[in-house]
Amino acid sequence: RSSWDCHVTRPAPTSIAELDRRISEPDRAVTAAVESCPGNFAVLGAGGKMGLHVCQMLRRALDDLGRDDRVFAVSRFSSAGATDNFRAAAIETVSADLSRSDDYAALPPAENVFFLAGVKFGTSSSPELLRRMNVEMPELVAEHYHTCRLVALSTGCVYSFTSPESGGSVESDPTDPPGDYARSCLGREQAFIEASRRNVTPCVLIRLNYSVEPRYGVLVDIARRVLVGEPVNLQTGYVNLIWQGDAVSQIIRSLPLGTSPPLVLNVTGTETLRVRWLAERFAERFDKPVVFEGQEAPTAWLSNSGRATKLFGNPTVDIETMIDWIAAWLVRGGPLLGKPTHFENRDGNY
Repeated sequence: RSSWDCHVTRPAPTSIAELDRRISEPDRAVTAAVESCPGNFAVLGAGGKMGLHVCQMLRRALDDLGRDDRVFAVSRFSSAGATDNFRAAAIETVSADLSRSDDYAALPPAENVFFLAGVKFGTSSSPELLRRMNVEMPELVAEHYHTCRLVALSTGCVYSFTSPESGGSVESDPTDPPGDYARSCLGREQAFIEASRRNVTPCVLIRLNYSVEPRYGVLVDIARRVLVGEPVNLQTGYVNLIWQGDAVSQIIRSLPLGTSPPLVLNVTGTETLRVRWLAERFAERFDKPVVFEGQEAPTAWLSNSGRATKLFGNPTVDIETMIDWIAAWLVRGGPLLGKPTHFENRDGNY
């Protein structure tokens, strides 16, 4: 392709409102999953990068079903205006610090719970913060909601590095990751596994790797560097990606599939993508040269999504469309979240 603007087969989103609508649109499979799960819904850690879209998709599915069950967005909501988008979508907000046991008494009842909380960046020198937020907090959540259906987000970083030729790690592969962050995520998983076994709580652990949309994600990190002429680091030479709308859909659709002990699912795209190729595709869209630095390592954090694909089908947004949409967003000067993924980091410390 020689330019991004004459090959877009599906119109790119041009505003945050349109982007939110597109990402949070429930299809029939999402609506069917929500229909099979009576009761209220709580999304914990809703103030993060995916929380609004999970809440919006749940609310829209409930509205399509004519149900008046409630969707609660639970987070600290410490910044001004943090709750505005939730309330505009008829989502009730609850301010709470889930790392404090005293805050649980005020949480509203919910039969269906999505756990999206945790910390990653700025923790390389704070092992006590990692433990409190990624291990002890999940222990509190798992015990408090032990009678509910639970979906807890984890990360593909819990796996060992693997080669691109392997097709990625499957759910039964060894988990021996480098770095304190990934090891704390294993602690998070263990908290839900132990509580699920002890209380026979139906639970799903989602190992996500990596969700993208035009304001953040691995593709935005690569595209922005190409656009402004900064070098693209090739040290981590291969990645898996999934459009945020597809990731949210699969997360919600997993809710009725919970088991004790938990079902583990890799949620990501079906392709292993080379970072060099992705950068070159953006260079074509922008009609700019691309500069590389570093040497490709023979391994990376890669996940095989075959189990999720059998359950949910292929993602609906392909990589070329993602590239088109993100290129168009950046060229228009669309706002970014300003949260780099640091996907090229290989020591596991953030």
